[in-house]
Amino acid sequence: MSRIAKYPVELPKGVEATIKADMISVKGPLGTLNQPLTGDVIINEDGGKLSFIVANDSRLAKAMSGTLRALVANMVVGVSKGFERKLTLVGVGYRAAVQGNAIKLQLGFSHDVVHAMPEGVKAECPSQTEIILKGSNKQVVGQVAAEIRAYRPPEPYKGKGVRYHDEHVTIKETKKK
Repeated sequence: MSRIAKYPVELPKGVEATIKADMISVKGPLGTLNQPLTGDVIINEDGGKLSFIVANDSRLAKAMSGTLRALVANMVVGVSKGFERKLTLVGVGYRAAVQGNAIKLQLGFSHDVVHAMPEGVKAECPSQTEIILKGSNKQVVGQVAAEIRAYRPPEPYKGKGVRYHDEHVTIKETKKK
């Protein structure tokens, strides 16, 4: 059994989990998230805690117990607190603005890039060079952040581009004659 799966997931106040044969659903103040289940892991709920038990002795079942525990823990945090990802725009003339359910980016191209936000993800721009993405699903928030960063990833000579707030870009030295 996975070491991660040994630790139960505690359900905070206002969060409830519904376990069916093929799906686990976690409902909280920020929404509802679903995760499909395979028959490899058995989930038990007792006293506001979810425990994960390997159903059979296969290698896949042992691996899936830790994976499923981590996914359910992220679901619980997502519906109770939510997830947030910050992006920073570095470069002259690089700016962002929120337009309804989309974000408009000026990244040095001849045209503006408009990125539509998927359902469940909200974007904020506290300043022209900062983007804050918020949502309850960790995977979707991270995917949207990666898609926005992919429009203009940071380049290694001047550091210009879209980067994560906590990302460190190592600047290379230019060629010498």
